[in-house]
Amino acid sequence: MTQLRTAHTADLDTATRATIRDLMTTGFDGDFSDEDWNHALGGMHALLWDGQDLIAHGAVVQRRMLVEGRPLRAGHVEAVAVRPDRRRQGHGGTVMAELERIVRGAYDLGVLGASDDGAALYRSRGWQLWEGPSSVVTPDGLARTEDDDGNIYVLPVAVQLDLSGAIACDWRDGDVW
Repeated sequence: MTQLRTAHTADLDTATRATIRDLMTTGFDGDFSDEDWNHALGGMHALLWDGQDLIAHGAVVQRRMLVEGRPLRAGHVEAVAVRPDRRRQGHGGTVMAELERIVRGAYDLGVLGASDDGAALYRSRGWQLWEGPSSVVTPDGLARTEDDDGNIYVLPVAVQLDLSGAIACDWRDGDVW
């Protein structure tokens, strides 16, 4: 029987953090960097356990977004993965439902950068593809992130959004989206 647990990063012990990190490495087929891991820390985690086995995880962290120049507090979804042998059983949806609950309760909108494999899950849950240009606020000013266009999804919560408008995220090391 599976059990969903939510916890802030500060409440995760060392062993649990290591277990999550291992799931990310496996779930992303080795394509999950230390910077990606750092992006997932400092917020709320949804962990789906089957006994002692972690089978799915996702996190939501606070970030600042500029939407058409308007600053918004966003719940940025990070590090969503399901153990490969447990995929296509609804576990990703279980984790996302909890992350969406957190986003709806605490943020103006939800934002995530979707992989090709994950996009269908997010669309099926009501996340909307951002159609406008994306950028990042760098130490030197606004810089376009054309490579991320077409991979950014939003979950409107407390604001009306023009999905064809400009969106910019705050700066961070590694993949900014």
